[in-house]
Amino acid sequence: MTQEEKTQIAERIVDVLKTVYDPEIPVNIYDLGMIYKIEVNDDGTVDMDMTFTAPSCPAADFILEDVRTKVESVKGVKSANVNLVFEPAWDQSMMSDEAKVELGFE
Repeated sequence: MTQEEKTQIAERIVDVLKTVYDPEIPVNIYDLGMIYKIEVNDDGTVDMDMTFTAPSCPAADFILEDVRTKVESVKGVKSANVNLVFEPAWDQSMMSDEAKVELGFE
């Protein structure tokens, strides 16, 4: 797989991640800054690191499964390994400008 193909797949992954929401927050997880890494491998597998706004998120299982299912639906992705990480700890500075405006932080 070429670097260009990997980049295109990563862009499609970002698009689908923008359709995943924490039920308690009206902003998608990508713009919230909850996705730390998206790595598309030569064999079509994807390794991702993501976090939650709080370690005790009650919707964690639902959101993780939604992420995995949607990423694996992207053309060119064979499987997705979604790692839940808490380092670095999430904070509001990780949000996109759009998310900050939507949530009233700017």
